[in-house]
Amino acid sequence: MTHLRQIMLEELRRRNFADSTIRSYLHAVEHFSRYFHRRPDQLGPEHIRQYQAALFTKLKFSPNTVTLRLAALRFFYIQVLKRGWSIAETPYPKKVLHLPEILSQEEVARLIDAAESPFHRILLMTLYATGARRAEAAHLKISDIDSQRMVIHIRGGKGRKDRDVMLSPKLLDALRVYWRGLRRKPTDWLFPGNRWHTANHPITTKVLWTACQNAAQRAGLAHKHIHPHTLRHCFATHLLEAGADLRTIQMLLGHRDLEETTIYLHLSRHHLSATGSPLDALTIRGEGEQTQSA
Repeated sequence: MTHLRQIMLEELRRRNFADSTIRSYLHAVEHFSRYFHRRPDQLGPEHIRQYQAALFTKLKFSPNTVTLRLAALRFFYIQVLKRGWSIAETPYPKKVLHLPEILSQEEVARLIDAAESPFHRILLMTLYATGARRAEAAHLKISDIDSQRMVIHIRGGKGRKDRDVMLSPKLLDALRVYWRGLRRKPTDWLFPGNRWHTANHPITTKVLWTACQNAAQRAGLAHKHIHPHTLRHCFATHLLEAGADLRTIQMLLGHRDLEETTIYLHLSRHHLSATGSPLDALTIRGEGEQTQSA
């Protein structure tokens, strides 16, 4: 580990950044350095300008990814190198908002039924029943399942925030069946790692990704590009369609701002169909109907 990397790692940890953010920031600075084949402390504003342009033109990165790379470089220059940073010279690109893919409830049922194994099935059910992010689901502990209050405690979510979500009776029954089928009962993690689910560490998020991909293929839904976050979007959208209010959904998802949650208004069939198209108010001649002559 280089001296600069060590300093950056210490500065990130001092601020209690999430492990995923730390990995992303370190990778971004390393990529910046490799792109110019020089140490990052030998690169200046002109290199940053060229790099930002190349991220779009040569590497075809999305605006959101470019924003993350610039945030990492900004942190490195200000907190590690103690240099200035000009926002005017390094503007963040405009955000692009893509509406996520949403499955119907029937399609979600097909996906769960098509799970490759009982273990994958319980993972998919947990993702959909809780709206948890994949890292949150992977790191659930046995103690997080509160069957007395019928809630699941999600610890250390995005932004280091804890929250509670509902514990579905159907999910609780499925978890009990899953538990009885384990060779060795875990003492800590709800979903232990390794092939036999007996490790002293949780599964990786890749396991959840694989569970979604394999089930989508088997269910004939591969064209939908389903991943763990798809089930989180389905959780929120289906709750909204069932009559839940946005504030409740915001709390269940752990969104910091209600504006993040309003995206589901664009995805809910109930809200989309609540207002008719202005075309429906017009009186239009039927096809082939002749205009009356004067």
